[in-house]
Amino acid sequence: MLKLDNVTKVYNTGTFGGKQLRAVQNVTFDIHDREIVSLIGESGSGKSTIGKMILRLLSVNGGRIMFDDRDVSLLKRDEVKDFYRNVQGVFQDPFSTYNPIFKADRIFSVLHEEFYPTLPKTEWSDRVENSLKSVGLNPAHVLNKFPHQLSGGQLQRFLIARALLLDTKFLVADEIISMLDASTRIDVLNLLADLRAKGLSVLFITHDLSLGYYISERAVILYKGSVVEIGETKKIFENPIHPYTKMLMCCVPRLDKKWEEVEVELTEKKPMTPDGCVFYERCHSEYKSDDCCQHAPSLVQVEENHSVACCCCNG
Repeated sequence: MLKLDNVTKVYNTGTFGGKQLRAVQNVTFDIHDREIVSLIGESGSGKSTIGKMILRLLSVNGGRIMFDDRDVSLLKRDEVKDFYRNVQGVFQDPFSTYNPIFKADRIFSVLHEEFYPTLPKTEWSDRVENSLKSVGLNPAHVLNKFPHQLSGGQLQRFLIARALLLDTKFLVADEIISMLDASTRIDVLNLLADLRAKGLSVLFITHDLSLGYYISERAVILYKGSVVEIGETKKIFENPIHPYTKMLMCCVPRLDKKWEEVEVELTEKKPMTPDGCVFYERCHSEYKSDDCCQHAPSLVQVEENHSVACCCCNG
């Protein structure tokens, strides 16, 4: 369904754009029909940038993003509208998605006017109600209310209902539960699982490994814009190989023990070259060699459906 092929994103920074920041570098992975894939990494790793490039909110500087064998960046006019019928995004802060001076259900009116202008209002109203019920909302309780009158969980469900109205095939879910309370989080995750069973594919962007393990079949571990480990979620969690993945696993809070220091200390001061491993400076000395600071490792399969980008781990 969706494939990223060596996708790169470079931002111009500094005075007059004289410097460059590689936010995403040569990222390759795919997402199949009826599949949830977790994109996991710390803040600033490039997760949201990838989601925005998929949604055409940011341009791609290198590589291609293919949706149903079509290059997303080359779509024109009517093709773009058709693309947004199939691909939608839900983001971290639901409140920022709504205009506070309009009632929340205005997003449905906009969809009606833009995508289904010939559909009778009565039929459209029935579709809206069915869509809201499918995400666990009572239309009588939530329609005709302003955003501030609804909770964050209700607003997120509104956005998912919007995606369902468009018969969406693919959803970019960017940290959609990070602002929700614990009880609402599990409801939204279970909703995504139910929608997956009905045909929806999801890129689930998160910094929380436990959430990725709960919801997804495969996981992509991202660090400084590069994929360092990818494969079946269960295999990555049961057998993390890359030092960064191991560090993330150690950072998952546990109820059976007190907090302890898990971040590795820098034991090597040798500077990394631009072509070196992105994790070199934070990597523990037992995992790295002189070659790591000179050459970026490629993804190598270590077992079926499990690949790692680490010179020392693969060796």
